[in-house]
Amino acid sequence: MTVHSSDSLAFDFDEDAPQTPGRPDAPKRTIAKPKVARPAAAKSGAASSKAAKAQAKPKAGGTRAAVRSGPDFSRERQLISLGMRFVAGVDEAGRGPLAGPVTAAAVILDPDDIPDGLDDSKALTAERREELFGQIVAKATVASACASAAEIDRFNIRGATLIAMRRAVAALGVAPEYVLVDGRDVPPGCACQASAVIGGDAASLSIAAASIVAKVVRDRMMRRACLAFPGYGFSKHMGYGTAAHLAAIKTLGPSPLHRMTFAPLKDRLLLL
Repeated sequence: MTVHSSDSLAFDFDEDAPQTPGRPDAPKRTIAKPKVARPAAAKSGAASSKAAKAQAKPKAGGTRAAVRSGPDFSRERQLISLGMRFVAGVDEAGRGPLAGPVTAAAVILDPDDIPDGLDDSKALTAERREELFGQIVAKATVASACASAAEIDRFNIRGATLIAMRRAVAALGVAPEYVLVDGRDVPPGCACQASAVIGGDAASLSIAAASIVAKVVRDRMMRRACLAFPGYGFSKHMGYGTAAHLAAIKTLGPSPLHRMTFAPLKDRLLLL
């Protein structure tokens, strides 16, 4: 088990890094098929089949119970089978708040000792996240890092998130051979191969573990920030734009932790 945390330092970030857009599928041609007359018995059988399908298919406006299987370790095992022993999952917490840093975590799970119950942090209670956090730190290689509110204002939230992710990967005590990143982007400057996994915190156990670590670390930071900057209620809303938070900003003005490029701070609506 290894735990590291890197400080929020200044890094250059290239927002104009080339992207590879997906190629749209070519339009399909539709060829009309000739109608073939069928015996009455065949038509009757077809009608019965259609009726059965209609019963199985929910009507418009109806609901179908969603079956959620949760994250698994299949991506990691496939990469390990290809010789990549150390596979890290990376995720972030705190993209949306009006205050505080964006925090990223990188986790390399032990394939033979994965904590039970790992899931997307948003699907877990705060108490369950704390329980799993302790297990992850005890059994896995873990690192976390942040990008400050000032860096978010400088690089925008996407750029700052990728910076925090890159820092977290670099802070791992064991160098990963492959990185699975939640979302659409891979942080530039990774020292190994990496791929983005949309909805990765609900698909990959390593990313799910990283989402839990990032969320717990950031929540703890915001509780400490509440002591340093009393009156804003950071320990209750974690920097998100609740009605109580907006009222506090209007009364007290912004703190050094607030993101001045985020509306409504950007529009100065609370400072008039």
